[in-house]
Amino acid sequence: MKIVSRILALFLLVQLAAAQDVNDGIQLLNRPADRTYDIILDSGYLKVGVYRDFPPYSYEVDGEPRGIDVALGQRIAEEMGVRFMVHWITPDEELGDDLRNNVWKGHYLDKQRLADVMLRVPYDKQYAYMQDSTGEYINEQVVLFGPYQQETWQIAYDPGQLESVETVAVFQYNPVGVEIDTLPDFYLTSSLNGRMREQVRQFPSVGDAFDAMRRGEVSAVMGMRAQIDHELAKPENGSFRGASNGFPGLLKQVWDVGMAIKHTHRQLGYALEAIVDRMVTSGELNELFAGHELRYSVPGYYRAFLDDEAIARAEGGE
Repeated sequence: MKIVSRILALFLLVQLAAAQDVNDGIQLLNRPADRTYDIILDSGYLKVGVYRDFPPYSYEVDGEPRGIDVALGQRIAEEMGVRFMVHWITPDEELGDDLRNNVWKGHYLDKQRLADVMLRVPYDKQYAYMQDSTGEYINEQVVLFGPYQQETWQIAYDPGQLESVETVAVFQYNPVGVEIDTLPDFYLTSSLNGRMREQVRQFPSVGDAFDAMRRGEVSAVMGMRAQIDHELAKPENGSFRGASNGFPGLLKQVWDVGMAIKHTHRQLGYALEAIVDRMVTSGELNELFAGHELRYSVPGYYRAFLDDEAIARAEGGE
């Protein structure tokens, strides 16, 4: 009888875990559960929102989540003493839509599904306190906090086609690949009075643009630095090089990346912020990036109060 009871108990636990993996919302009311800090600890898991198919930040390999944001989410969950659970985010038209659908309200087709915390959110005070025409705060339902990385733009080029890339002006005469409908796409098609537009080649992803560079269809690729680093680390791209040019006319050339939670879950935010702060200042986050063959830069937020020695330590220096 005891054996039967144990089997039934195990079956119920497995059923519960499976249900949590899929949906832990309130079905009767068709709304997400209010997962406060204490409830998260009691449940034994943390749902971390990351973007789907977005290497090197978050993607799947043989059905398993991979990427630097996934690794960070796993480390945070480990520090909290709970299991990591991935919450895949399909990007909408604007960041505000992603925050509404995944952090504080839920998508109208799936209202019970929310992340406990969302990663890869621009940490920008101007955006955080943006107001609409009536003076209401647009993002009052969320808290943007915990910057953990500074990101920037980068170009990789094929030395077999270009000797160097000292300026983007070379793309007036040489084809360059970009991910369609991204800032590099808009920047290169509009800068220099549109003189580079005819040389811009658009692809579904940065990885596809690198495939085209290997075929000789483009001479260079522009993307975020981590995306470029991720591709340059692949053996098949070993002959390509990273450029050191600037991007004249591009107002936002570096930016901080952080997290977002629902505005009523500030206790959770304090706990997550403390974990990430320790990882940044101790150099642990730099080690995490290095393990993924990515360069790491301390967020601008920390540069305002850390001295040069502390910044160097956080970035893996002596």
